Order: sequence, then structure tokens, then C-alpha cells
Amino acid sequence: MTREAVIAEARSWLGTPYHHHAQVKGVGVDCGQLLIGVYGAAGVLVRHPVYDYAHDWHLHRTEELFVAHVRSFGAVPTQTPKPGDIAVYKFGRCFSHGAILVEPDVVVHSYITTGVVVNNVADEPLNGREVCYFTFWKD
Repeated sequence: MTREAVIAEARSWLGTPYHHHAQVKGVGVDCGQLLIGVYGAAGVLVRHPVYDYAHDWHLHRTEELFVAHVRSFGAVPTQTPKPGDIAVYKFGRCFSHGAILVEPDVVVHSYITTGVVVNNVADEPLNGREVCYFTFWKD
């Protein structure tokens, strides 16, 4: 259970198409399922239940459901994110898009129009969005 294992696993999902509510490397995954798949394979999470959610839930609600889901993993907020940590971006009315920090200012995430890609946080579609970070480590 290391940051390096998380980063390597996140990069191994690159090119996986976006598919709502899926979690199959190389076949389809959404941003939330990517977090479960990566942190699970890296040994950070033991089996984690998957909840049902509509693809557009963040457009109609203000409850921070995604943040609650990330916290249910055992991740805690951090003001000093490091590679291997989770970034959660505000899309719609609430924080609803998850990504994995793989370098300072660089994330791997699954986005509806691109699938799993590497993105600099200063580039579209992440630039200018409110973001909060979570970690599993005490370092």
C-alpha cells in the first residue's frame, strides 16, 4: 500500500473508455469507479460496496455525496496533497468528479468525453474548478 503503487495502477488504466457505473480496466470506467478500482488494486481499499447513482446527479443536488463516498473509503482531507492522493473537483452544484494526483499538478481521471487520461490541472476541463484533496497517508 504505497503511493507509488497507486500511481502505477492509475497509469495502467490510461486509455480505458468512459462508461457510467463501470469498472473494467481497458473496457469502461467512470471517475468514481476508477478510484475504487485503482485504490483497490493497489491494496489501499479492501472490497468497497458500489452504490447506485445517476450520471447527472450532480446537476440536481447540493448534497456532497461524492465527498461522503470518498470519506467512506477512509480518506481524510488534506491541505498538502501529494502524488497518490485523491482530488475531487466541483462540477455542477457539488464536488462530483474524482481524480488521482500522479505528479504535482497532474492527475489521472476518467472524463465523459475522453475516458481515462492524464491531465494537467491547469488545462480543460479542470482549470479554474474548485477542488478539495483527500489522502490515506499520514506523511
